[in-house]
Amino acid sequence: MTAPGAAPRSPLLAVQAIDTFYGDAQILRGLSLEVGAGETVCLLGRNGRGKTTTIKSVLGLVPVRRGRIVFDGVDVTALPTHLIARLGIAWVPDNRRVFPTLTVERNLAMALPRALPPLAGGRAWGLERVYDRFPILARLRHRSGEHLSGGEAQLVAIARALLLHPRLVLMDEPSQGLAPRIVEDIMAVIQEMRAVGTAILLVEQNSSMALGLADRAYVIDDGRIVHTGAAAALEADLALKHRLLAV
Repeated sequence: MTAPGAAPRSPLLAVQAIDTFYGDAQILRGLSLEVGAGETVCLLGRNGRGKTTTIKSVLGLVPVRRGRIVFDGVDVTALPTHLIARLGIAWVPDNRRVFPTLTVERNLAMALPRALPPLAGGRAWGLERVYDRFPILARLRHRSGEHLSGGEAQLVAIARALLLHPRLVLMDEPSQGLAPRIVEDIMAVIQEMRAVGTAILLVEQNSSMALGLADRAYVIDDGRIVHTGAAAALEADLALKHRLLAV
């Protein structure tokens, strides 16, 4: 059994000493992290330190020059994004990526043909279950994406990920700029995903929220991991948290 705060022995996702660049500018420098099956891991750090680039590297949206990324035993370092997604990785991006000219229902329905079978013991997600879980989306099903608020669009992005039945969800700043009521709903959804064994890599500026949801935490600075350990331990160590995150 893995000790609290320790990395899993057989991780679902293993990011191994990757270097990632935008043009000539190096963003990630030998970065390594792991997420176990059914584990929630948060990646914290100040703005511009490489959190979103880490997620984009996992998805193949930014090419990795050195190191490798392994998902469920498959080296995905050089795979195109659509093939990585088909292995069971879903993305909830920080800018939501909702199609502006499509209705809420069409945005959601686009996930259905690519859905994997539910995790063992989990119920299948369909549109009606989404509407039961997010009644606001049922009321907005015929509204186009361009007329949604930020919170409404974020719920569409999360629901779209749920419909895919992923093994791993990459969540990038899910609470950013949202009303407290929507944030509470998002936290509840993350807890529900945890309960059915979905692994989560959570990038979040609200460190207390992230640490309260996660099993383990990584802190990134200047493209390098500078801390890893149990999320609860970092939340409890106010001096360390302030030194690492300036909060």
